[in-house]
Amino acid sequence: MNVRSHTGRLVTATVIAGFLMLGLGGAAAYPAATGADAGPHFYTGTAVDVSGPVDGDVYAAGQTVSISGDITGDVIAAAQTITISGTVDGSVRLAAQDVTISGDVARSATIFASSLVVADGGSVRKDIVAGAGSIVIAGDVGRDLQASVTKLTIDGTVGGDVTYTSDRTAEIASGAVGGTVQHVQPQRSPAVEMSPWAVVIGWLLGLLYALVALSLITVAAALLIPRWLDRVTDQLFPSPWRALLVGFVAAIVVPFALLFLLVTIVGAPLALAGILVWTVLTLATFLFSAHYLGRLVLRGRHHPVLTSFLGGLILIVGLQIPWLNILVWVGMVSFGLGAQLLEFRRQRPWDSTTRSGAEQHQEVVDHVGRPDDRLQQP
Repeated sequence: MNVRSHTGRLVTATVIAGFLMLGLGGAAAYPAATGADAGPHFYTGTAVDVSGPVDGDVYAAGQTVSISGDITGDVIAAAQTITISGTVDGSVRLAAQDVTISGDVARSATIFASSLVVADGGSVRKDIVAGAGSIVIAGDVGRDLQASVTKLTIDGTVGGDVTYTSDRTAEIASGAVGGTVQHVQPQRSPAVEMSPWAVVIGWLLGLLYALVALSLITVAAALLIPRWLDRVTDQLFPSPWRALLVGFVAAIVVPFALLFLLVTIVGAPLALAGILVWTVLTLATFLFSAHYLGRLVLRGRHHPVLTSFLGGLILIVGLQIPWLNILVWVGMVSFGLGAQLLEFRRQRPWDSTTRSGAEQHQEVVDHVGRPDDRLQQP
């Protein structure tokens, strides 16, 4: 057994107990057993107390389970707290947060718990197999104790061997163990040390993947929407800082506004639609920022595929450089969102007094020349 398996067992036991308690929490507690009845007996409720003699096995689940009577069979129980103060002629199988055995268990015990205590005067005549955070043996164990545990304390007696898996050395009183004591260190996976070359190669492979994937997306956009790429990025040439400010403010304000709408019953559908649109606009910032960078570098009239591809390469490399990638990402999102919002505002189809976006765009080009042409001027 190792720490990972021990933790897994604890989690499993807790989940089982939780499901049982969730399913049974609303049920009324069964009355305490007072008569000797044959056959298996089932007890559920918030608080279960089996105080009378029971002929057969006992199955119990609840928030607290107490076995104070005499049981001729086995006890199988799951709860937050389990206490066995009576006599069990069979074995016990327990899963709980806290388990206390102050009575007598004639056979063996299998226990998964956060805390297990075999109290002074309590006994398990055969073996104990347990997974727990803390185990205290103040009573008697007839044969062997096998445990995966964080802290083990033995002040009572163990007639056989003690085998425990733990990071800590157990606290065992002198003469408390009749057999041998074996301390097993938890098995850990050896730490893998990455060589500098492996780190560099991994970074290069990640860069190559990003280059291929994002370049394909950029080229596809340049083929499908070349005019829209030009129109949006035109907003960055006359006043790039204006677009930067608009995009930066929008990136902060819009998500909060959508979140506010989302928590209202009336605005929830509108918020969901807004989140979808805003996600698309944010993802598209890479395309417009890449096209803008390509136009800055190449200048003049070039095929949109070449322009977007070159700008995309520059942007991808910038996004792969530690620390610098934060600044690049903020700039990409701010410029991209700002340019899109300014272009939507310029077109504003809801304003009947404004001419069409195509007419305005053509008038600007005729008056001041294309942004790419202006970049060519000395």
